[in-house]
Amino acid sequence: MSIATKPRIHFLDVTNRDGVQTARTGLSKFGKTMVNFYLGRLGVAQSEIGFPFLFHEVPYIRAQAALERAGAFGELRLSGWCRAVPADVERSAGLGLRHYNLSISTSDQMLQNKFRGRLDRDALIREMVAAVRAAKAAGAQTVGVNAEDGSRTDEGFLTEFALAAREAGADRLRYCDTIGGDTPGRIGERFAKLAGAVGMPIETHCHNDLGMAVANSLAGAFGDLAAGQDAWINTCVNGIGERSGNADLVSCILALRHGFGVPEGAEIGDPLDLTWARRFAWWASYAFGQPLPNNQPGVGPNAFAHESGIHADGALKDHRNYELYDDDLLGPFAQERHARAGRIVLTGEYGGLAGFRHVMDDLGAEVTDEALTFKLVQLCNAATGRPLTDDELRLIAAFPNELALLYPGYLDQP
Repeated sequence: MSIATKPRIHFLDVTNRDGVQTARTGLSKFGKTMVNFYLGRLGVAQSEIGFPFLFHEVPYIRAQAALERAGAFGELRLSGWCRAVPADVERSAGLGLRHYNLSISTSDQMLQNKFRGRLDRDALIREMVAAVRAAKAAGAQTVGVNAEDGSRTDEGFLTEFALAAREAGADRLRYCDTIGGDTPGRIGERFAKLAGAVGMPIETHCHNDLGMAVANSLAGAFGDLAAGQDAWINTCVNGIGERSGNADLVSCILALRHGFGVPEGAEIGDPLDLTWARRFAWWASYAFGQPLPNNQPGVGPNAFAHESGIHADGALKDHRNYELYDDDLLGPFAQERHARAGRIVLTGEYGGLAGFRHVMDDLGAEVTDEALTFKLVQLCNAATGRPLTDDELRLIAAFPNELALLYPGYLDQP
């Protein structure tokens, strides 16, 4: 007999899918690999790593699956995003992914003004059901179905859509507040009703157009728990994402752990380790080329800074007078080798073996395949267009054979 477990909150980070779609920014495939590395160190449950049906994602997807098998990402689960059409799923099969999210628009606004009459509600459900069945037939362990523009979708149809997804074999429904118009009270009520009606978790996917992505994510999650279902919160590092961004990963974690009025029993089910938070946040700022806001919760330069007389006096007497959580909770700020002032030897795209050996020795990185690792350092630096960080170099040294899958056809060159 199975023993019922208490519902818990889990994190599914979408930096490598929604985050990299941010306008005026970008990330190399090696950079996306580093996102998965940091998510694994943080203890996040799942990473939506990209678009497995796109030709230019295929080597990257294969490399991530190999790195996952080799233990590079800890217990992190890797999932792919596809349109909810069987062709996308079939094109993605065989790349090594075991988890999928399949997306289709569900609101009347989208049916009328995006699909322009190509699909009606019945056809939309048929397309989604066929995609879910294709994913399960291909061996997917879990399938989430995304209701794009879920916040503008009629509750009755959203319930019908979710029930059809569950009947086809889906494990979760992703409720997308695609244009960021929801408010905490509304989304909490809708999640509680929907999760109760369909009997499966409803996943939050909240955009920040009104500055409420974190608040809405928590409210939706609490609605799940109230209905007796696990909650899954979508996040991005530093709150990046299309337009005004997505729910910030660290902010959501901090709010659940330290917010006032969090419902009793609202527990996180992932083994999170926030001592990696600052290293991840600052790496992401560097890699994306997007400055970290001074007031970014937890990890921003001013998150624990005090100047005004009253605040400084109170903080000096007891920092808890003006701080909700401890500074050391977020871990150390990275002290990157490439950022040191004065005489320094670096390794990268145009470096030689002497410099490469010096840097790896200085980092204490064990190099098991020097020739392959050296070439990978050059390729990864060429891909990022900036000096490689200490964590990047250590990952290359530790998993050269798996990372070589990022660059098919390059490494067999003389």
